[in-house]
Formats: sequence, structure tokens, C-alpha cells
Amino acid sequence: MWEFLQHLSFWDWLALGTVLLILEVFGAGGYLLWMGIAAAAVGVLKFLIPGLGLELQLLLFAVLSILTAVYWWKRQRSSAKASDQPGLNMRGSELVGRTFVVHQAIIDGRGKIKVGDGVWMVTGPDAPVGAQVRVVGQDGVILRIETV
Repeated sequence: MWEFLQHLSFWDWLALGTVLLILEVFGAGGYLLWMGIAAAAVGVLKFLIPGLGLELQLLLFAVLSILTAVYWWKRQRSSAKASDQPGLNMRGSELVGRTFVVHQAIIDGRGKIKVGDGVWMVTGPDAPVGAQVRVVGQDGVILRIETV
């Protein structure tokens, strides 16, 4: 094994880069992409500088892997911007503050309200069918209400 490592060619580094890129396709979350690129870069350097020693090759691979991953991580963080629709995919958040009619009596703190053509489960003070309630919050798919 040590003999093989002592005589790594640029083809070995390119093959490693290819294998890492193939593994990335199976869902490594981007990390193996940058290691694959680093391995390919070491392969190109080994092609350009044939006398490159094993220790320097491994050091270059490690440093390039870390640098490319950190670069991408920072780039991803800096390009993240606030959404112009912060309530998107938070179906109940747009209901907070609105008033609705009780659809199924709220007994022991649990009941249902009618919202458009749908029905939502609610928690709050007991109320009869037809009572007016205001949504004050949300716990998952259950709305918190107060009587009006």
C-alpha cells in the first residue's frame, strides 16, 4: 500500500476526484463536490509538476479541500437574503389577528373554526357554535384563539 502511495500519478488524483463527484450525486450535500474539485486540482498540479512529493500532494489536497469548502460556505451565507414573503408555507400565520366563527363548539379548550372553505382545529376558552373568536397564535396545525 505504501509503495502505491509513493507513486501516485495524476491519473490517480483525477480518478479520486471523479469518484468523489459521483458520490456527491448520491446526496452528500455539496461537501464531496469540493473535495472532488480539490483532488482534480492536485491531479492537474501533479501533471504540470511530475516531481511533486506525496507529502506535498496530500497537504495540497487537504488545504484545497478546506479552502474550497469554506469559500462555498461563505458564499452561500452571503448570498442568502430575506424573503419578500416571510409567511410563505406557514399557512396559519396569515390567520393571526383575524376573526372567525366557531364551527364545532369549543369544549374543554378544543374545537374547530371555519376558515374559508376549510376547518381548523383550535384551542382556547370554551365557546358555542356560531361564537366570534380571534386567532392569537399558532402551535403547528392548531390555532390559539380568544373570544371576541
